[in-house]
Amino acid sequence: MGAESQCTVHFGRHRSEGKALLETDELIFRGEFRLAIPRKAITEVDAKDGTLRVTFPDGVARFELGDTAAKWAEKIRNPPSLLDKLGVKPGMRVAILGIADPAFLAQLAARTTQIARKTPNKDTEVIVFGADAVTDLARLSELRDYLTPAGAIWVVHTKGKGAAFKDVDVFAAAKKAGLVDVKVASFSPTHTAEKLVVPVKARK
Repeated sequence: MGAESQCTVHFGRHRSEGKALLETDELIFRGEFRLAIPRKAITEVDAKDGTLRVTFPDGVARFELGDTAAKWAEKIRNPPSLLDKLGVKPGMRVAILGIADPAFLAQLAARTTQIARKTPNKDTEVIVFGADAVTDLARLSELRDYLTPAGAIWVVHTKGKGAAFKDVDVFAAAKKAGLVDVKVASFSPTHTAEKLVVPVKARK
């Protein structure tokens, strides 16, 4: 979702000014106290008179967001699909490498027919690259050459304690390939995805 706002938040007996962030999977507040509310844990949300009211198992939090309260409520009620998070639009030229999730592939096929499964086509707009080992990341330099100037590579890999490698390994490999990391998204309960792009000043 990627929205943030300076605001005042009320939770229980606490009140604090700080920064609220509406991320893909959670609603975060950082002030004199902190909140991290998983989106899936939110049982009720409404916006009235500029205040976003969020109900979750620990209680009710009120975010004084002003004009953006209604927009945040709508985003929480209607979260983006995985394809939306990955920036895949209808008719886009996409490459899917090392990903065999049937549900994901079915959703993708319903959105675009321009899908490469082994080698990306020239001027590909989105490459979703499943990496099982840190050594797989060496392929990023090669994949960069298939992108449009503003295209993106999403590196999908396991997350958590059993992860095959760490986010910092992706960032290091990206830098070596002339790419920068700009976004992280949850791909599945077991996998995360980092978005890599060519720096603006290096685009031709």
